Formats: sequence, structure tokens, C-alpha cells
Amino acid sequence: MTTTTQALPAPLMSRRSTLDWAFAVIILLTAGWGFHRYGGSMDVYEKGILLCAVPSVIALGWLWQPLRALTVLAGLAAAAAMALYMRSTDDYGADLAAADQVFWLKYMLSSQSAILWMSLLFFMSTAFYWASVGLNRSTPGIIGSRLAWGGVFMALVGTVVRWFESHQIAPDIGHIPVSNLYEVFVLFAWMTTLFWLYYEDRYRQAGQPLTGLGAFVMLVVSASVGFLLWYALARGASEIQPLVPALQSWWMKIHVPANFVGYGTFALAAMVALAYLLKTAAPRALWLGLVGVPAITIALPLLGFAVLGDLSAETMGSVIKAGRMVGGLLLFFVLVIPARRWINERTPAPEVADDVMYKAIAMGFAFFTIATILGAFWAAEAWGGYWSWDPKETWALIVWLNYAAWLHMRLMKGLRGTFAAWWALVGLVVTTFAFLGVNMFLSGLHSYGQL
Repeated sequence: MTTTTQALPAPLMSRRSTLDWAFAVIILLTAGWGFHRYGGSMDVYEKGILLCAVPSVIALGWLWQPLRALTVLAGLAAAAAMALYMRSTDDYGADLAAADQVFWLKYMLSSQSAILWMSLLFFMSTAFYWASVGLNRSTPGIIGSRLAWGGVFMALVGTVVRWFESHQIAPDIGHIPVSNLYEVFVLFAWMTTLFWLYYEDRYRQAGQPLTGLGAFVMLVVSASVGFLLWYALARGASEIQPLVPALQSWWMKIHVPANFVGYGTFALAAMVALAYLLKTAAPRALWLGLVGVPAITIALPLLGFAVLGDLSAETMGSVIKAGRMVGGLLLFFVLVIPARRWINERTPAPEVADDVMYKAIAMGFAFFTIATILGAFWAAEAWGGYWSWDPKETWALIVWLNYAAWLHMRLMKGLRGTFAAWWALVGLVVTTFAFLGVNMFLSGLHSYGQL
């Protein structure tokens, strides 16, 4: 069986360049300033998180050099936004009304403006990646990659500035922006994109360019951004709100990001699996699977509610929302499957796609495991028990078991090929239900995230 190989990164402390050490000094100085400026308002856990974050960011910047420029530039842009807010008032604190009055805040650097730029750049990136597939040219793909980097940059700026803005409203309102669906969809979009850019860069350096896969991966990012914009308009979710009591915990700062590393890499693996299946599966199997799975996704909850006698207007509204999402998927499959031969000429060999799929699932499973453990500790602090079989907890366990079984079969039984790809794709359906379906159809201790 053909296997793929990649050049391993140099050991962390070997042959560090002047730029590497300069980056480390910048991070250390920034962290020192943060302790000096805001240490008085941090508890011991927040100080511990910041102390652990410093070597982590330095190590990541050393292992993957593009992160250095991204981190420094995003930090400078966020600092510029904060300075513009502070300049708009003579008193201590910021005048948030400046977001609609100061040119650079209004059109670029306020949190809402930055997130809108993120959305636009991710949509444009997806279009250019698909143009690369359609035209069979590398230049649009390169532009798509650059636009994706721009989207990640604006997402980071928007996230940091939103964090700052929340603290300027009132001390008891300030929080890391990962507390509602609007904020976590921003997190999902940029994390998924950043992991894609990492794999794209690493495989290109190893002489195995992931041509064409960016079109599939950025498609799920664009879908999340589309939901984000709809949710912001329909629910006014872009407005910063106080945290509900259960979320007023330092656990949120580490549990939620770890969770979304898992969600993002699982989604990435599923889209790579879709490209793999287009290349290897029989046409009839494609039509049955790619059209049947979304249809079943809607039919089963509807059947369940019918059996339980819960077909209220609220329930049907949730089913209709889910149906619209599935309808978009069906339309995509109807367009893509007939063009599979044309698309397949522009995607990498199945062995390469299989390797990306495995690495993404392995990374996501590690972080999802950590997030689940952290969530149990958080539950013990918030609700008095490590596990309560709440619907969200139950479905998180189902997601964990699904990918644990996938990795077990891969490592112990050599699982490869079409079956593994189908499994990874179905895994996205399971993960999506755990992420969104529970909020739409079920209630429980996590009902603060309902749609």
C-alpha cells in the first residue's frame, strides 16, 4: 500500500534564528505588559492560563513560521483598535460609541466590522478555490489561500477587540468571546481555516500539494459563516450580552476552544473525505449516500417527535430550519456528483487525501478528549456533578466514541479506503447534531445555547 511521508519539523530548540528569538521576546514582553496592566483583575486561574499560553504561542510560532507574522500583525491591529477607542474619551475607559464615529473603527477594526471582513474574505477565498478547480489553474488557488489568511487575520482581530469591548461595557460583563453561537461560529470558522492552511503548507513543502481540497474545506467554512450572518441578523447575536451564571467560569476559556479544535478538524476531515469519495466511490453509492444521509438526518428527528407526540410549532420551526440547511447540502451534491470526473482531475491522489483525513481526525480527537475532560470538571463546579447525561453531554460522548472507534479501526485494523471516508463523512453529521441539533431539538442544562 502506498504511504505518504512528510518532512519532520526541526527540533524545537535547535537552530533557532534571530527572528525566532525576536518573536519570543515580543510574546514575553506582551505577556509582561498584560500582567502589569490587567494582572490586578485576574484571578489565579486566569494568570495560570496566560503563563501557559506564552510558551505555547512561542512554540507554535517556532514550529510553523507563518503563525509568527499572523500573531504579531493581529496583535498590532487589535492594539490600534483599542488605542482608537481610548482616544475618543478623556476619562478612564473607552467610548464604545466610537465604533460608529471613528473611520478605522467603523469600517475596519471594531469587532463587528472585523468579523464582517472575515466573512467576506472567507466567501471570496471559497470562490477563488473553486475557480482554481474550474479553470484548472494554480493562480486562483494561491489567491484563495491568501484570502483565507486574510480572513483568519480579521477573525483574530475581531475576537480580541470584542473581548476588549465587552470589558468596557462593565466589569461584570467582560468575557472571552466564546459564550454564544455567534461567537463560537467565528471561532469555528477561523480555526477550521487555520488548520487547513497548516496542512496545505506542510504538504506543499513535502512535495504533495493538496490541489483542489481547499475548495471543499472552505465550503464548510463558508457555510458556517453564512449561518453566522443569518444568526446575527435574525437574533441580534452580534450584540455583546452578559454571561449566564453557568458560563461565569474560567473553565470556559479553555474548554470551548479545545472543543472547537475538535469540531474544526472533524469538519475538515469530512470535507476531505467527500473529495476522496468523489474520486473512489461508485456513482450509485455516491447518489445513495450523499443524498440519502442528509435526508435521513431530517427524517429521523421528525419521526421521533411524531412518535413522542411533540409536533408543536416550535418543534416544526426547528425542523424547517434544519430542512433548509439540508436542502442546501442536497443542491450542492446534485451539482457536484455529475461533475465528479472533471473535479477528480484537479484533486490529489486518494492516498494523500486519506493521510490528511487521518491526521485531522487524530488531532481533533486529542483536543476533543481534553475538552470533554475539562467539561466534566466545569460541570462539577457549575452543577455539582461531573456527568449528568444532559443531551449535550450524551451527544458529546457519542461523538467521542465515534471517532475513538474510527481511530481504533485505523490503527489496529488498518482501516482505509472508501469505508473510512464514508465513516468520516457520517461523523460530520453526528458532530453537527451534537453541535447544533441538540440546541434545535432538545433541551437541558445547555439550553442557553438554543437557536
